Amino acid sequence: MQHLISLNDWSTDLLLQVLDLAHEAKKNPTRFRNTVDRKTLWMIFEKPSLRTRVSFEVAMTQMGGHAIYYDMSSSPLGTGKESVSDTINTVSRYVDVIAARLFDHAKLQDMAHASSVPVINALTDFVHPCQILADLFTIREHKGSLERSKLAYIGDANNNVTHSLLYGCAMTGIDIHIGCPDGQDYLPHANVLKQAKKISQETGSEIKIFHNPAEAVACVDIVYTDSWMSYHVSAELFEKRVEALKPYQVNTRLIQHAHPEAIFMNCLPALRGHEQTAEVIDGPQSVVFDQAENRLHVQKAIIIKLGLWDYGTMRP
Repeated sequence: MQHLISLNDWSTDLLLQVLDLAHEAKKNPTRFRNTVDRKTLWMIFEKPSLRTRVSFEVAMTQMGGHAIYYDMSSSPLGTGKESVSDTINTVSRYVDVIAARLFDHAKLQDMAHASSVPVINALTDFVHPCQILADLFTIREHKGSLERSKLAYIGDANNNVTHSLLYGCAMTGIDIHIGCPDGQDYLPHANVLKQAKKISQETGSEIKIFHNPAEAVACVDIVYTDSWMSYHVSAELFEKRVEALKPYQVNTRLIQHAHPEAIFMNCLPALRGHEQTAEVIDGPQSVVFDQAENRLHVQKAIIIKLGLWDYGTMRP
């Protein structure tokens, strides 16, 4: 049984199969309308969500299945009255797939260990694989190819998006530049960087860390940024982080260092005037809403692949 806990657990071949399937789901949605007929996805969420929740629910509905949203604050698991193992052992006897959006990555790993059905990481503080699969799909859609593309991630790099980008880019041969302040609070996790560099030796991907944002962005094909205040960051650190990250804001001046046809990406939500300016995110280079839409198509592909459901026999 295959789970999606981290891209680092997948083969490049499986990753590319999901992207190809997502392309087919976007191109010919009616082909998939009965693929998960009477199947159920259970979504247990500890963190707030817009795109993740809606895209998963719509994906199941459009493919003939059903999704149950379960707020962890109302769960015995959330109150400590029931163990992870007992909760997942029970629920995996009712449903066909589980998606979990949690703070603690270790708790998600425990869920996968206890589950008798596939478990999807809908986000933890450590990695965000569903988002990066949609990002890779979007890059291929706009650039025609992944291998030998160049991506610059700018801002706070000690977060789940950067970690999964490092894995995803290394696996697919994308060169990735990280532009962030120096120091443990802003740099990617050392073990993630080490593992991504190991993967990159096989694919030829180049991974570099910069503390000068203009150098990081120079001549790249994709400029990517994310919130300066991730869910796990305390509100008391707001002013300190704004001061440290302001030089890494993606604005018109910074993005001019990239390739003239570079695209701009942000996984959303976004604050104009913080990690990017309005003229960038609302400008012609921005593909942020393509990213958001593509969560739907990629989510379909993930569900089908992990559930091993046959989409080839479906008729429009």
